[in-house]
Amino acid sequence: MPEVTMVGALNRALRDALAGDPRALVFGEDVGRLGGVFRVTDGLQAEFGKERVFDTPIAEAGIAGACVGLSLAGFRPVAEMQFDGFSYPALDQVISHVAKYRMRTRGIASMPIVIRIPSFGGIRGKEHHGDSPETYYVHTAGLKVVVPSGALDAYRLLSLAIADPDPVIFLEPKARYWSKEDGELGVEGPGIGEARVVREGADCALIAYGTMVSRCLDAAGRLADEGIDARVLDLRSLVPLDLEALGTAARETGRMVVVHEAARTVGMGAEIAARIMEEAFDYLQAPVMRVTGYDTPYPPASLEQHWLPSVERICDAARKAVAY
Repeated sequence: MPEVTMVGALNRALRDALAGDPRALVFGEDVGRLGGVFRVTDGLQAEFGKERVFDTPIAEAGIAGACVGLSLAGFRPVAEMQFDGFSYPALDQVISHVAKYRMRTRGIASMPIVIRIPSFGGIRGKEHHGDSPETYYVHTAGLKVVVPSGALDAYRLLSLAIADPDPVIFLEPKARYWSKEDGELGVEGPGIGEARVVREGADCALIAYGTMVSRCLDAAGRLADEGIDARVLDLRSLVPLDLEALGTAARETGRMVVVHEAARTVGMGAEIAARIMEEAFDYLQAPVMRVTGYDTPYPPASLEQHWLPSVERICDAARKAVAY
C-alpha cells in the first residue's frame, strides 16, 4: 500500500475538490506561489491557475469575509488562516456572519465554507504560532468543527467538509503534518459527526482528538504493560459530537479520561464530562478525568513539552480512574 503524509493527503483532497468542482476556490496567505507555509497547497496554483488558487493580503477578517461573499455568489471557498494564533481577527466575521447565515435566512442561504487552520502545538513554534482555538468555534452555533488525527482521515474529513453545505472549521494538527500512514485515500469510512475506536480496551477509555490520539495510543501501550486495558477513542468531530460513541465507551469501560491540548477551564473535556454525566452516569465507576494544557497563555518553545499533556500524565489519570 502507498505511504502518505497528512500534508500529502490534504493536498490531494484539495486537488480533487478543485478538479471535481469548478466552484471550488482555495485562498489564503501564501497558499498560491509558495504553496503554503506547510506546503499543503503546493503545486495547486500552477495546476489550476491564479483565479482558483490565490494569495490574499495579511488580513484574516478579510479572508473570512471574502468566504461569505463568495459563498453567497455560488462558490465553495476553502480558506487557510496559516496559523491558529493568527486566526482571531477573523472571529467577528466567523461568529457574526459565517455561522449565522443559514438561520438568519431561514435556510434559504447555505454557507458551504471550509476554513482550514493549522492548529495546536508540538512544533516548538514562536508566539502566535501555536494555540488550541477549538472552544471558540465549538461554542459558536452554526459551525461544524472537525480535527483529523492521521493522513487517511485527513483526506476523508477534508473531502467531506468541502462537500458539506454548512460552514466547517477544519483544525489541522501541525505536529501530525509529517506523520505517515499506509493505505489508499478515499472517503469511505466514518463521516463528520462519527468517532472511531482506534484501540479496543475494557478497563478505561482514553478520549482524544488530533495529536493527542497518538499520545493516547502511546499511553495505552504503556498501561498495557501494567495490566490496564485502555480503549482509545478518536473523536474526529467536535461538532457534531458523537454522543453515542461516548455513551458506548462509558457503558463498556466505566472509566473515562479526556485528553486535549487546550487549557483546562471550559475546554472540550469539561463539555464531554458533562455530557457523559448527564447521559451515562449510572455506568460510571469513577469520575471523568481530564488531562489538558494549563490555564496560562500558550508557552514559549522551551516550556512547550511541560505544558502539553504527556504520556505520563495520561497514564496517571488512567491509573487513578482504574483505582476507584
